[in-house]
This record gives sequence, C-alpha cells and structure tokens, in this order.
Amino acid sequence: MKVKNMTFKEGHEFKIRIKPKDDCNSFAINIGHDSENVALHFNPRFDCSGDSNVIICNSLSGGSWGDEQREGHFPFVRGEECKFYINFNNEQFYIKLPDGAMMNFPNRLGDVKYKYFDVSGDARIVGIKIK
Repeated sequence: MKVKNMTFKEGHEFKIRIKPKDDCNSFAINIGHDSENVALHFNPRFDCSGDSNVIICNSLSGGSWGDEQREGHFPFVRGEECKFYINFNNEQFYIKLPDGAMMNFPNRLGDVKYKYFDVSGDARIVGIKIK
C-alpha cells in the first residue's frame, strides 16, 4: 500500500495498527518524500535474509541506503494485531513499540514534514491515524 500527499509533520503522532500474517517473514513501513528518499525504513523481520526476530531501521537518500540500525528487542507476534506509534523532529524518529518500549532512529534527511507512506510485506494494515 502506498500513500502519497499525506502530511506527517513534526509534532504529529502517527498511529499504525497492523496484523502480521500467520506465516509472516517480514514487513516494512517507509516514511519519506518518495520511494527514492525514505527518512524511516522500519522493518521487523521474523525470519528474513538471515535475520530472526530483529527490527532493522534504515534510510534511503537518492536511492542509496544508509547504515542499518538493528534493534534486538522484538515485541511482534505472527498473526497477532498490534499497534505502535511514530513521531519525530528534525533530528530523530521516536517509535513506541507494541509493548510500550521505545526506540529511536536518526532523521537523516533532516526534514520536519514528509508526505510519502508505504507498507510492504506479509502484514495487513488494520488502521492508520495521524493526529
């Protein structure tokens, strides 16, 4: 699912409810300007590319990936609906995981407004809300 011209600004909270499939290997959420300029690539991996139960975060600038950040805390469960929250400023993304744990990732593009949102992989969006 791709959404364009969605306004997500500094100070807003982005709430995502998602249900990974029973056989989910991974899913990804991308927030940025377009498919070549992604400020936050959030990629929980159950079993994908040699990774098990890890969250990979990265950014994409002009089609080139940055350095991956790996988070070993993994509160996602196959087949179970969950919700998490994302907000940001020009320096950091703040992600509240389904179990309430917090993680952050640098806002490498440094902008305070993004309009592109993309979800891919083995999960279904139940709901999204920006407030």
